[in-house]
Amino acid sequence: MAGYSRYAVYYAPPEGPLAAFGAAWLGWDAVAGRAVAQPRVAGLDMAALTAAPRKYGFHGTIKPPFRLVEGQGAEALAAALGALCATAAPVVLAGLRLARIGRFLALVPEGDAGPLAELAARVVAELDGFRAPAGAEELARRRGAGLTARQDALLLRWGYPYVQEEFRFHLTLSGKLEEPEAARAEAELAARLDGLLPRPFRIGSLCLFGEAEDGRFHLIRREPLGA
Repeated sequence: MAGYSRYAVYYAPPEGPLAAFGAAWLGWDAVAGRAVAQPRVAGLDMAALTAAPRKYGFHGTIKPPFRLVEGQGAEALAAALGALCATAAPVVLAGLRLARIGRFLALVPEGDAGPLAELAARVVAELDGFRAPAGAEELARRRGAGLTARQDALLLRWGYPYVQEEFRFHLTLSGKLEEPEAARAEAELAARLDGLLPRPFRIGSLCLFGEAEDGRFHLIRREPLGA
């Protein structure tokens, strides 16, 4: 469990059709820790289209990647996540749908996402003692995206600007795209996801991931939500 440069808490679909689709689409199975052959799609450079999200695997961020603060270890982090999950209820949403978020494509939840946002806020706060503060370089990089005053405050407090009330759950399927590539990718994804997206969509576990020496994130442990 040691030896990872950063850790994160993600939702990752359990074994099944959606997880298999996501791994193949991105070309990386973070659960198995191996590369996966991507589908060939006419008119799309799949490797380039998915290069940005590939390193993270198919996931929805709950607590963004962070480095461990000095004096804390991965085993203690995993134990804390397990204890938290044991007291948190599963989240059930109406479903998932394909959407554009800015210039990238992702799956987003349908229905009331309030309970999921509350769970994410709890994870961010209760595990914050394991997070090393963001350095000057990371702060500058985040601010380069053009943050609001509130997002900047969240960045300083929690190490990431899109947490708490700024949290928007999504499972990323592409990097930033321009037209007409975005339209082509969206149409291809819509066809491939037809009948595949769960209704309802249940989040029954959270996962601890780590960034390994290969620069990619790997599943370390899956913890069921059990309250």
